[in-house]
Amino acid sequence: QVYWENGAQITSPHDKEIIKCIEECVEPWNGSWNENLVDTSPLRQDPLKKICDCYMEDLKKICYHRELNMQTNLKFVHTSFHGVGHDYVQLAFKAFGFQPPIPVPEQKDPDPDFSTVKCPNPEEGESVLELSLRLAEKENAKVVVATDPDADRLAVAEQEENGCWKVFTGNELAALFGWWMFSCWKENCSEDSDVKNVYMLATTVSSKILRAIALKEGFHFEETLPGFKWIGSRVKDLVDNGKEVLFAFEESIGFMCGTSVLDKDGVSAAVVIAEMATYLESKNLTLAQKLIEIYEMYGYHISKTSYFLCYDPPTIKRIFEKLRNFDAPQSYPKFCGIYNILHVRDVTTGYDSSQLNKKSVLPVSKSSQMITFTFQNGCVATLRTSGTEPKIKYYAEMCALPEQSDRTELEEELQKLIEALIENFLEPDKNGLIWRSA
Repeated sequence: QVYWENGAQITSPHDKEIIKCIEECVEPWNGSWNENLVDTSPLRQDPLKKICDCYMEDLKKICYHRELNMQTNLKFVHTSFHGVGHDYVQLAFKAFGFQPPIPVPEQKDPDPDFSTVKCPNPEEGESVLELSLRLAEKENAKVVVATDPDADRLAVAEQEENGCWKVFTGNELAALFGWWMFSCWKENCSEDSDVKNVYMLATTVSSKILRAIALKEGFHFEETLPGFKWIGSRVKDLVDNGKEVLFAFEESIGFMCGTSVLDKDGVSAAVVIAEMATYLESKNLTLAQKLIEIYEMYGYHISKTSYFLCYDPPTIKRIFEKLRNFDAPQSYPKFCGIYNILHVRDVTTGYDSSQLNKKSVLPVSKSSQMITFTFQNGCVATLRTSGTEPKIKYYAEMCALPEQSDRTELEEELQKLIEALIENFLEPDKNGLIWRSA
């Protein structure tokens, strides 16, 4: 990953310009292979300690209940998945006044072989959290926080009353973080603070729960293209224009609490969720119970994400071109089975039927395929290709109104719509798509 001077990952045109500079100078410099240069170069410096100290000091800006943290009996287990997160999560908990979280000893230290897990990705859920959950049960810790190997993403599990563990999805955690960051802002802002100056962001394939909270509470919500490089750049623009950004996220368990780091950050997210759990426990609530309260107040947001494998690029192109020329040339579908489509946004071509000028507010991204359908029943579904893998992904979410409180009914409706989406738009049998293995 390459970062620009604004502290965010590079976006176009900087990426293309950097590649151009590299291609203009492909011959290695004299002395490039001198491996002792690192010991003698006057350019060498190691700012790690200074940056780490500044980061931990900055973290305190989003700590709102230090006294409570110092007194709590709640225990936390942390796994760093053989990555770099251990030391920093320990220091972050200390900065918030907590006792250190209990580390999973087998996964505490960096190990390039990731020897205790088949896949070092906390997004995979309970199957890869096995060691941390068993340790938590042994230590009577109710909450597990898991940072991925480079510590920029966070998974969270909470033990329920029946002893089972609830592993939260990225969208569910975002609902909790969004509620928490706004509540803390509201309680601590100055009298002359204006809620209209406050922003939260999410990528376009993530849950719309922050939009629902923003509509009710009066702050701004914005969407970006998938990827934290887009969030980071937009947050910097907003901050430079005097706006206050409280939180941003992507559904694949990437969270940004505050604006000290213009990227997803599992370390700050881990300690913020610990403070949230501590506060809720003082009110006799669990994270899972609070999540239901949030959905009841702002409307249930139920999402499902999955993918199909397709190793034939022309087939992928044909699937998306058919959607752009569905019933007639340059005509998008108006129905998906029995479901009425209100709006279509095609980021690949820059089309958006919900805008007066029919142009997408999001930047055009010709290098990948992505079409979003907004349905009359409140569902939003996106089909997109992966930039790195031979996948067609779908993201579908039922965005219900607060008065629609029958969760089972909403889940059934979402499932039926996904089935219609697959059958009518992806046609896996006809196109030879391989279903994601269970």
